[in-house]
Amino acid sequence: MERVVVRNLSRSGIDLGTRIGVANTFWKRLRGLLRRPPLRRGEGLLLDPCQAVHMYGMKQALDVAFLGGDGLVIAVYHDLRPGQRSRYHGKARQALELPVGTLQATDTHVGDQMSVRSASDDGQASDGGNDDR
Repeated sequence: MERVVVRNLSRSGIDLGTRIGVANTFWKRLRGLLRRPPLRRGEGLLLDPCQAVHMYGMKQALDVAFLGGDGLVIAVYHDLRPGQRSRYHGKARQALELPVGTLQATDTHVGDQMSVRSASDDGQASDGGNDDR
C-alpha cells in the first residue's frame, strides 16, 4: 500500500502522521481499517475520494479530518466511536483517519492547510489522483 506523510502547514509544519496508508481504490476504501490492529501514533489512513465515513464494524475509535481538493481541512471529528458515522461533506475530497487524540495534539482545526507527500520523501505533493474513477 502506498504511504504518505501528512503535515499541517498552518501549525508550524507539524506532522499528523508519517505512516499514512492510502486507500484510493474501491476495494481499499471498502476494507478501510476493518479487521486491522489499532492505529499507533504516526499511523493513519487517507481515503481518496471520500465525503463521509462510518464506524460500523470497527473496534476502535478514530479522529477524522475531511480535506478539500486544495488540502484545506473542512471538517474534523474527535473520537468518532464504533457504530457512529460522520455527516456527508460534499466539498470533501479526502478523509484522513488517525488515532484518537491526534487532531487535538496537533491543534488541527477547520481551515488549516494540509500537505500530503509521498513517504518515500521524493518531495512531490500528492495530486489527489485516483485510479478507479
